Amino acid sequence: MATGGTQATMTFSAYAPTSSLPTNFRIITLPNIKPNQFSLVTDRQLTVLQVRSNDSASSVGLNIEVDPKQTPMLGWRWKIDRTIQSADTTLKSGDDYAARLYVFFDVPLEKLSFVERSKIRIARLVSGNDVPTAALCYVWGNRAPIGTRHWSPYTSRVQIVTLQSGATHANQWVDEKHDVAADFRAAFGTSAPKIMGIAVGNDTDQTHEAATVWFGDIGFYAN
Repeated sequence: MATGGTQATMTFSAYAPTSSLPTNFRIITLPNIKPNQFSLVTDRQLTVLQVRSNDSASSVGLNIEVDPKQTPMLGWRWKIDRTIQSADTTLKSGDDYAARLYVFFDVPLEKLSFVERSKIRIARLVSGNDVPTAALCYVWGNRAPIGTRHWSPYTSRVQIVTLQSGATHANQWVDEKHDVAADFRAAFGTSAPKIMGIAVGNDTDQTHEAATVWFGDIGFYAN
């Protein structure tokens, strides 16, 4: 657990380029949906994660333990080759992104309503994944203004936060740094609990388009 300063999480630059991801990372897939293609590649003499999506969807996840009271700031850089032109992220039928980064929080099931608990249990059973009880999802969208926040069309336990929008900065590295503790409070109205995982990727399965995203190192920092 982080106790202050900096906690590196996904340090892609520590690895050599390869088409096989390190064993501490896990691929998070969805039932009956083609997965994305993941590889570690060299960009500007550094190893980064490349995610290719073509009518597909999946993420690379990492289990972590971070105290947002100590290290609330999340920093990373990302780059896309294009946006998803026909996406409409307020609808299930258009819920696609050129890039997304999830932060998963450890909210006990018993703190949720009966309906919310039931939905999460069903989702875990159907997907075979440990569906989180609360998450923030930072995205690079195509039309929503930067700063837009809305609930996922699939669940009110995931808030979508638009950090970049449109193709103005396509094929350029963009640095991000955000206070996840403040974003959690804004979304859920309570103090952020322990962070239990992060995941990165993109998805094009709803719109049947294609996009590639690259992620640099990801880490948590003190204010």
